[in-house]
Formats: sequence, structure tokens, C-alpha cells
Amino acid sequence: MTKVLTYGTFDLLHWGHVHLLERASQLGDELIVGLSTDEFNAEKHKEAYHSYEHRKYILEAIRYVDKVIPEKDWEQKIKDVQKYDIDIFVMGDDWKGKFDFLKDYCEVIYLPRTTGISTTQIKQDLEN
Repeated sequence: MTKVLTYGTFDLLHWGHVHLLERASQLGDELIVGLSTDEFNAEKHKEAYHSYEHRKYILEAIRYVDKVIPEKDWEQKIKDVQKYDIDIFVMGDDWKGKFDFLKDYCEVIYLPRTTGISTTQIKQDLEN
């Protein structure tokens, strides 16, 4: 069984997020999503509209997601890869190269971002 892991905040969920999750799930048999906690978002100076529990609830309702785990800090990725016996780590290509240190533990794949949609763009559009 091939296990795939990705991480994110997944706030203001949009079709680009779902597309990423769909493509990630197609790489294996089980997709685990590390979801940034509210405390970790605060540490990153990233504000989320929805609480961790609500974002988790939404992700768990998506058919491509098999399990959601809390992402509490930057350093936990190696531990998670080992703990969950991960075969493939997936992130959007805007993070290309940032997680290459995981190549010692699993395959690392950077998927192209979905063009035409982003959380940043949604926020900008709503302000105008």
C-alpha cells in the first residue's frame, strides 16, 4: 500500500485545493493531510478564517482524503513520514526544493499549482 502525505492550511477551500488533493491521492492508496493548527498558523503569522476543527471537518468530507493529522511545527515532517510509513511526500510546486531533505526518507513530488485560482487571489478579489 502506497501512502502519500501533504501539508497545508486549507483555509477558504477552493477547487484548486481539491484538485491538488485529487492529484495527490492518485499517486497512492492512502492520502494523509497534515493540517496546520491554529497555534502553528499564528506562529507563521498566517491568519485563517476557519478554525482548525472546522478546516479538519471540511477536509475529512473530501473523498480524496483518508486521514487528517495536526501540523504543529515545521520540524515534524520527518517524524510524520516515519510514523505513518509514508512513501510519497507531495506539495505544490510553489514550494519546489524546500522539502528535498525528505528525499532521504521518501519520494518527494512537487505538483504544478492549479492555474486561475488561489486563496491570495480570492482575498484580493473580495477586497475590491
